[in-house]
Order: sequence, then C-alpha cells, then structure tokens
Amino acid sequence: MKELRGTGVALVTPFNENGDIDFNSLEKLVNHVIKGSVEYLVVMGTTAESPVLSKDEKFAIFEAVRKYSSNKVPLVYGIGGNCTHNVADEITKFPYVKDITAILSVAPYYNKPNQEGYFEHYKHLNRLTKKPIILYNVPGRTGSNVSWETQVRIAKECKKIVATKEASGNMEQIMRIIHHAPKGFMVLSGDDNLTLPIISCGGQGVISVVANAYPKEFSSMVRFALNGDFASARPLHYKLMEITNLLFADGNPGGIKTLLGYKKICKPKLRLPLMPPNEIVRNKIKEIMF
Repeated sequence: MKELRGTGVALVTPFNENGDIDFNSLEKLVNHVIKGSVEYLVVMGTTAESPVLSKDEKFAIFEAVRKYSSNKVPLVYGIGGNCTHNVADEITKFPYVKDITAILSVAPYYNKPNQEGYFEHYKHLNRLTKKPIILYNVPGRTGSNVSWETQVRIAKECKKIVATKEASGNMEQIMRIIHHAPKGFMVLSGDDNLTLPIISCGGQGVISVVANAYPKEFSSMVRFALNGDFASARPLHYKLMEITNLLFADGNPGGIKTLLGYKKICKPKLRLPLMPPNEIVRNKIKEIMF
C-alpha cells in the first residue's frame, strides 16, 4: 500500500454560519493541501465531525472532494462504529468504493469490547470488504485500547487490514507493533507530534490534523524522515510542535478550525456539541501561528 506511505490529511468539514456545509471553503481547503504536497486525503475521519453529519451530507462531501481533487491524490474514507453489523453493512453498501484507496475504520467505542471482541470485529470486516482497511486505535476517544498483541494478530490473520493508525500515544506499544507485525503492514502515526519518532522506529507516515493548515511543512518533514534525513526533518518537527500542541489543547477539530479561520481558509464554525477553544487558547494560536 505505497499510496498510504507519507502524509494523509484528515480533512475538516467547513460550515457556514447557518451550519450548512461550506463547499466553497472545502474546495479551497482541498486545493490548499494538494498544493502543499500531501500524499492523500482522508474524508470522514474524526476531524471531519462525522458523528454530526447525515449520510447524505457525508456522501455530498465525498463527491465534492473527489471532484475538487481531480484524481491528483488517493482518497481514504472513514467508516466506523460500535456495531459490527452496521459497520459491515455500511462498508458493503458504500456507493463510491471504486473511487477510494482504503477505508479508515475506528475501533469500536463506548461498549468497550475485550481484545477478542476487537479481533472478531476486524475479522468480520476483513471477510466482507472489497478495499483495504486501516485500523484506527484511539483510546482517548474510544475509551479502551487495542493492544499491540491484538493488532499484530489482526495484521497476521486479516489480510485486508493493511495498516494501523496508532493514536494511543504509547511509544512502547507502537514499537512492538512495528517490530512484530508482518512485512508490509504499515504503522501510521495518529498523533502529529509523535510522527517523527514513530517514523524513526519504522513507521510509514501519518494521518494528520495539522496538515490541514501546514501541508507543505508537515509533508516535507515526513518525507525527510522517511528518507532517513532526520537532520532536515527535525527543524520542521520543532517548528510545528508548539502550534500542534495548542490545536489539541481544548478539543479537536476546534483548534484546527480556529487556525484555518485565522488563515482565511474556512470559518471556525463547529456543530454542537462541539464548541470553539477557550479564549486563552484562541489568542495563543493567533499569537504563534505562521
């Protein structure tokens, strides 16, 4: 899956002041990140506020991104949930399957399955999908962790599960996945500020939030690191580190939308229950942005 190597950007969903989707800003955003040389686009990840979008809105956004990107970069689409049957049904009935490179599927959340439940969930999806799947482990949102042993087991036994987006923040776990997973299985960073160390340990890239705003700097850092040029990658990593921390200080995607608003790419509008970051964070973002 060489298409997934490098920087994928988890696109935000721009909204107008009335809460409708702002397709003009979405086009501006897609052009901005493609011009910044990211390797692929991720539609309907967490950063897209997918839980508050209807199915019709999700499809309209995908159609728009497909049109705006004009086949210049691969597309990944997010389909996940906490009911295996429903996720499988959504995957098998997804009408744009021929237009995507892979599916990003978050580990089931809220009902907190045990490790065997995680394995059986992805094993079931593996049997049904026509496209490769990226497992997404994000304990901070799901409330539980897919262990490194379970992820390696999935990688070995479920051939359509080709990568993991690892957002546990646990470098020991991430290193164990990299070390024990079969050849060709990709470990992608789910934490922007851990991307450089993860690549240094054998990771293959990132699905990034900050790349919405700084695609050129972030994707350049990733490419330098993947080529083993850490002397060139490190300055970019540290240039981005403080602003990246601020973007997550009071909620995602509130932080990145605040920054995109300052950069005149889209409005900082969110849908409830999400709200903008607090005033201190907003002012600090404005102060240190570049």
